[in-house]
Amino acid sequence: MQKMITILGPTASGKTSLAAALAYQLHLEGQEAEILSGDSRQVYRGMTIGTGKDLADYEVDGYHVPYHLIDICEPGTKYNLFQYQQDFHKAYEQIRSRGALPILCGGTGLYIESVLKGYQLSPVPQNQPLRDELEGRSLEELTAMLIDLKRQTGSNMHNQTDVDTAQRAIRAIEIETYNLEHPTELRTMPAVPSIIIGVSIDREARREKITHRLRQRLDEGMVDEIRGLLARGIAADDLIYYGLEYKYITEYAIGQTTFDEMFSRLEIAIHQFAKRQMTWFRGMERRGFTIHWVDALLPMEQKVAFAEHLLHENR
Repeated sequence: MQKMITILGPTASGKTSLAAALAYQLHLEGQEAEILSGDSRQVYRGMTIGTGKDLADYEVDGYHVPYHLIDICEPGTKYNLFQYQQDFHKAYEQIRSRGALPILCGGTGLYIESVLKGYQLSPVPQNQPLRDELEGRSLEELTAMLIDLKRQTGSNMHNQTDVDTAQRAIRAIEIETYNLEHPTELRTMPAVPSIIIGVSIDREARREKITHRLRQRLDEGMVDEIRGLLARGIAADDLIYYGLEYKYITEYAIGQTTFDEMFSRLEIAIHQFAKRQMTWFRGMERRGFTIHWVDALLPMEQKVAFAEHLLHENR
């Protein structure tokens, strides 16, 4: 049976459209393929435009490419890496049982690496006294604490790609503190062998695409999406916890910033996020993963042919 294919890359690089086009081409050739999302925010229902689900990309020439790990939990909840591992392996085994090829596609490096390497994790309960103690500290203070804890635990989890709000930093500190205090046998998950394709895009093209896509998503109703979540009773702090679009647009929606301030700060934050994503992927290479890079600006047919060539080489 063929290895899994993983397609990763920074935001706005066109990962999803490549994964769907590859799945469609394989379908035409008699090999079914299904996509597993490797994104920490696309799991939430109702958070569609802001997380870039791009669900239209899964429709290729009238063919619906099956996808998994999207819209699987409620907004306002705190989905975590341990849950992702469980959900990934359940979907992965189901895809395999159908004789289909799994294609893991996303930009959350920690989630992707956790399943490729088989991170050993355990569910970590909330530590309310610790949360109370950390309440009110700045993101900079929390980040310094987290770095110190990671040094003690030897962890490479919780890098700045995913810890960009105080709430997320507190949860990361909670997890690292638990692991430091409970060095018990952790749950073992099998590593998943995979051919890894990285979609690379030069910085200027990436910046252009990010700005264009941000304007497009605002035109498509991203502010209304977030106002709708607030109207459903989801706390502003819970949306801010998700970072990026949900952080800055929520602050705008509740009157803390102007539209222009929101746009400017969000645009900068997404550029910084994309840079941190690439830093993570380069780190994966240093940690022993082979990533086959393909230029995002190539015609789709060439990118699909590149992926198929790698598949045939690794039969």
